This record gives sequence, structure tokens and C-alpha cells, in this order.
Amino acid sequence: MKSIILIGPMRAGKSTISQLLADTLHIPNIRLDQIKADYYSQMGYDVDHARALHREGGLEKLLPYLKPFEAQLVEQILQEHPDDHVIDFGAGHSVYEETDLFERVKTALSSFPNVIYITPCADPEEAIRILHQRDLDDAESGLPEINRLFVTHPSNSMLATHVIYNQNQTPVQTCDQILALIQK
Repeated sequence: MKSIILIGPMRAGKSTISQLLADTLHIPNIRLDQIKADYYSQMGYDVDHARALHREGGLEKLLPYLKPFEAQLVEQILQEHPDDHVIDFGAGHSVYEETDLFERVKTALSSFPNVIYITPCADPEEAIRILHQRDLDDAESGLPEINRLFVTHPSNSMLATHVIYNQNQTPVQTCDQILALIQK
């Protein structure tokens, strides 16, 4: 079976659902947010430089430096693990402003029939509200404004082969819905 890819904004439930899928299917789960630091380091990512860019100009300064590393990580992980894995992209690993980076990720995903975009609902403003509430329910400080980009940017919709709205579902129900989709 080709690896199953989960994409979507922060607090959509990707990490929980990816673990449920992996456990149910008895295959490994890879969470890009958990492994990215080691990979980025091997690729030449300079944490001190990234911090300096962020201090200097926020995300606007940081993202042009960071995004090529995200695209390279996606390409490398999909090449290393094309089969029998559940791969949970971090929210930013599927959203690209630069056309060339988006095309690289799109090409890397082109042979994967199960790229599943998980989001609470079709209405972007309602999805943002729900995601923010989930963040607050988990006693976090509130979602950064960048999650608005992750919800409204067309990248996720363009990369996905399936869309799952999980507003009124438990993680187990969402997992079951994905299993029904991929077993067709």
C-alpha cells in the first residue's frame, strides 16, 4: 500500500489521527514536525540564522529561508518511505507561496493516491474559529495568525486527493472515515 499522507492546518487533528491510522493498519507513523530538526540540520539549516531572521522581520523574513527546507524534507521523506507508512505533514509542509516549491511538493506527492486534507469544515472563517477554540481548550496561548494562511491558502486543496471535515467527529470517527476511503 502506498503511504497515507495527512495535511491540514494546526489543531486539525493530524497527529492524533495519524497515530490511530498507523496503529490500526500496523504500519509506522512519521510526523514531520518531530523529525524535521535533524533533517534540516543535515540539509544545512542554520537555527541561529533562522532565529535572527525571525527577530529581524518575523515570519515575513523567516519563511523565504525556511520553506525550501520544508519542501526538501517532503521530497526526501516521500522518497524514503513511499509505501506502508502514515505520514503527518506539519501544517506548513503543504503550504507554499513560491510556485517552484509548490510544484516540487506537488510532483513529490503525485504518485500518492491518499493525500488527505483534514480541516474542521468547508467555511474558512468557521474552520479558523474552531481551530482557535481547540487550541484554547488545550490550554495553549492561542494559534498564531499563520494558521489563517494554512486554512485559506489553496495549496492544501490543490494537493489533496481527499478532504475530510472533522468538526463533529471524534478522532476515531475521522480515522474510520479515512479507512473507508482508502479501502475502496
